[in-house]
Amino acid sequence: MIKILISISVLFLFHSSANAQILKKLKEKAENVAGKVIDKKTDEKIDTESKTENSTSGRNRISNTEGAGLITTPPDVKENLNSAETAFKSGNYGAARYAIQQAILGVEMEIGFKLLKSLPETIAGLPKQLDQDEVTSSGWGWAGLNIHRLYQNEKKQFELTIANNSMLSVINQFLIGGAYGQSTGGQQKWKQIMVKGNKAIIEFDAGSGYKVSIPLGQSSLLAFEGVNFATEQEMMSAVNEFNIDEIKKTLGEK
Repeated sequence: MIKILISISVLFLFHSSANAQILKKLKEKAENVAGKVIDKKTDEKIDTESKTENSTSGRNRISNTEGAGLITTPPDVKENLNSAETAFKSGNYGAARYAIQQAILGVEMEIGFKLLKSLPETIAGLPKQLDQDEVTSSGWGWAGLNIHRLYQNEKKQFELTIANNSMLSVINQFLIGGAYGQSTGGQQKWKQIMVKGNKAIIEFDAGSGYKVSIPLGQSSLLAFEGVNFATEQEMMSAVNEFNIDEIKKTLGEK
């Protein structure tokens, strides 16, 4: 219909200028018809999409409300070492490599669990949150080992993280080069300190509180974070409750 109306309009245009008003009316009518066609197509599209959405939302989907999750089972170290030896002798190097990785994973998980058991039950009067204990490992040496412990009550919290951290080399550079300095005037945001004979850095942020970072050897980092600790002295008293030498020994660090 649109094409017919436009064709008629063109014919009248060539007849004379006296038909200008007629052409205008025909044009308006053509535009009106075109608008109705577009509206109809749009309504059809919306109706189709609405039906599709209703069809999708109308499916009976059951939400999961049960299940105990996965059990944390460290790989058996001896079994995987034996498997690695057998696979290596038979020339199956891929299987040997995988078994060795699993053995390393098992060792790191055992180290992590042992460390968590050796930590204090309370720190600065804050009880440990057993459900927040965490040990993770990639199975490739210390590069992926992370150990986490949280102490908390309604107002304060204290976190301990032992990890191979990408920031470790940066912190070591600052400690060796003296880049972490101390200034007078204003509030000090970070400075070098000694914690039981170990070089460390203490930081303070008004939003997150205190943080003490202690490099352990060449590959591990010990980080303490305290929220709502009143003073630096209170934070350091909490840090000093830990046996850092024993942690280093368990990790095999010097």
